[in-house]
Amino acid sequence: MSGHWTTDAAISILLGGAFGLGVCLMLAVRPRWGAPTLSRRIAPYIRDVADPLGITALTPLHSFGARELWQRAQQRIAAALGGSSVIERRLRQARRAGDVIGFRGRQLAWMLVGLGAGGAIAVIVVIGGRASGSVAVLPLLGAALGAVLCDMDLTAAARRRTARIEDELPTVLDFLAMCLSAGEGILDSLRRVAGLGSGELTTELRDVVLAVGTGTGLGDALTRMGSDLQMPALTRSLDHVVAALDRGAPLAQVLQAQATDAREEAKRGLIERAGRKEIYMLIPLVFLILPLSVLFAIFPGVFLLRLGIG
Repeated sequence: MSGHWTTDAAISILLGGAFGLGVCLMLAVRPRWGAPTLSRRIAPYIRDVADPLGITALTPLHSFGARELWQRAQQRIAAALGGSSVIERRLRQARRAGDVIGFRGRQLAWMLVGLGAGGAIAVIVVIGGRASGSVAVLPLLGAALGAVLCDMDLTAAARRRTARIEDELPTVLDFLAMCLSAGEGILDSLRRVAGLGSGELTTELRDVVLAVGTGTGLGDALTRMGSDLQMPALTRSLDHVVAALDRGAPLAQVLQAQATDAREEAKRGLIERAGRKEIYMLIPLVFLILPLSVLFAIFPGVFLLRLGIG
């Protein structure tokens, strides 16, 4: 009886969702709802750099207000979840466009996808006649999994990029020291490295050169880069460079010393990772290989004792 009721409820939800979507689409194409808004009518006359071609093509759903509703949902999700400083740091480290509200909107989209996937799985399970009370939790689990996966994706991207920057730091510092030893200025050296390099750190140096070209001080641009990325090795090197610029110290020697320190820190990090990997390698040894070895050593003797041989 309960299985028959859950099957009817799943079919009702499926048909009701399809009917609601159809009604929304019909309302969206009606003349009253589909009429262009004031911003859409005056946008061709006030073009700006954000939309140089005029106004972005709007679908009937946009004129129905879906865009405004989506923006409100992003803002509410960002306000509810919080953690703006951490998300801003990860976005900056991963060099992804957008702000915290945009990321929360993307996280909300992942949650909706997970919610839909969980609901679809629940409907399929119910229609298949294998329903239980735990099926109702599948949509919520799908939504939570979508949110967690979105956050994990950003964290992994930030970690990968910061690891690449740490690997490139000694080489870039050595290159800068060579340029300074050859007689170039610090800004010309940064411009040369930024123009010749193709890594993540040289991309950040291009932003520094661009900021200096638009009127920002070199020390301020370097300090801002360090505060945005928040990497200990890079921040320490940039602080020494800024201090040398302020005090007039020889930059070539400072950069060579920082490159040496960065290499030593990279070696220590490599040794620490190797030590952790050794511990991880003990897991299959202790839980797989050693029990099998003991089993192969003991089983023949136990088998012979059961047969009464020896």
